[in-house]
Amino acid sequence: MKGYFRKRGDTWSFTIDVGQDPVTGKRKQKTKGGFPTKKEAQLAAAKMIQELADGVYIEEKNILFKDFAQEWLKLYESTGKVKKSTVRVRKHEIGALMPYFANLQMKKITKKIYQDALYSLKDQDGYAHNTLKGIHRTGKMIFDKAVELGVIKNDPTKYTQIPVVQKTVEDLEQEVQIPKYLEKEELGLFLRTAREQGREIDYPAFLLLAYSGLRVGEMLALKWKDINFETGEISVTKTYYNPTNNMVKYELLPPKTKKSRRVVDVPPIVLSELERYKAKQNVIKMRYRKSYYDEDFIFTKIHKNPGYPELIKIIESRMTRLLKLAGLNTNLTPHSLRHTHTSLLAEAGVSLPQIMDRLGHTDDQTTKNIYLHVTKTMKKEASQKFAQLMENLF
Repeated sequence: MKGYFRKRGDTWSFTIDVGQDPVTGKRKQKTKGGFPTKKEAQLAAAKMIQELADGVYIEEKNILFKDFAQEWLKLYESTGKVKKSTVRVRKHEIGALMPYFANLQMKKITKKIYQDALYSLKDQDGYAHNTLKGIHRTGKMIFDKAVELGVIKNDPTKYTQIPVVQKTVEDLEQEVQIPKYLEKEELGLFLRTAREQGREIDYPAFLLLAYSGLRVGEMLALKWKDINFETGEISVTKTYYNPTNNMVKYELLPPKTKKSRRVVDVPPIVLSELERYKAKQNVIKMRYRKSYYDEDFIFTKIHKNPGYPELIKIIESRMTRLLKLAGLNTNLTPHSLRHTHTSLLAEAGVSLPQIMDRLGHTDDQTTKNIYLHVTKTMKKEASQKFAQLMENLF
């Protein structure tokens, strides 16, 4: 392999042939300099020659992090395997890395530079540990793809560590807290309040959430054709997505996971209420027949943009209003009804695998925590009842 060495000023450089241009047929050469001695230049040249012979030579590109990150994001999104909400998270995480790497060439980001950025994200920017894990996960994916595409030789994220946050006593005490949910009597009070003081949509919507364990996005995506009133089954095949809260620019996306696509049984009380609600909706359709957006949605707007699915934030605000009227914890959300459903299923003796299947979970620690909390209490009650039964026997 042809090549030569040259000294310019106080440093040495080498130039060697690295192949042939497939278009012009002319030879391609690679020059690299900055070596303090000729021997070091010879060693670097020998290494490059060996890499060329082994077919593992990579000519690192000069692309900046900010440009490659955008290229990676397009590739990531184009796979069709990730949800739009996940892409939004990745964009946010890339944004957190930009102040540190944006105008650096990918090949010049070293392990130390990357590790120092993680420390700074924790100490100066104050990111929580879980958020930091997400940022690091996105960083690893970007640099891993850069290695795969031959943009860089080495992955600077390899062997780096997420800074460990020293937990306080308060953190440890709160670490295993069970998510808030309504007890059985509280749920009864909440639903009565919704029925007696709620608006048209409130009682049927919150009754369905409480008795099915659906996510609020799954509920708002429901169409009448998804309900089989004869068998009492609801088919969950999609979820409502509207990050901008623009009423007419919503999207229907596949469920959160494959397991989330499921059929959920609901009791007659829910079906009867939904039938009553459908009759009222038909009256509204007739009233706005010229402007009604008739796409078969169940829970819709009534006056402005009639027929369009209701916004998640509206369901949240209506729940807060009803909780306040009932004198209950106003920090609860529609998702709390999903937790409530979990706790009541556990109290009813339904097994954890059955609950997970009903909720559309493959693995969820929150659900497990609620289940264990409820069943642990039940086991204590059983032990106490047994002790009472055996009193005064000996």
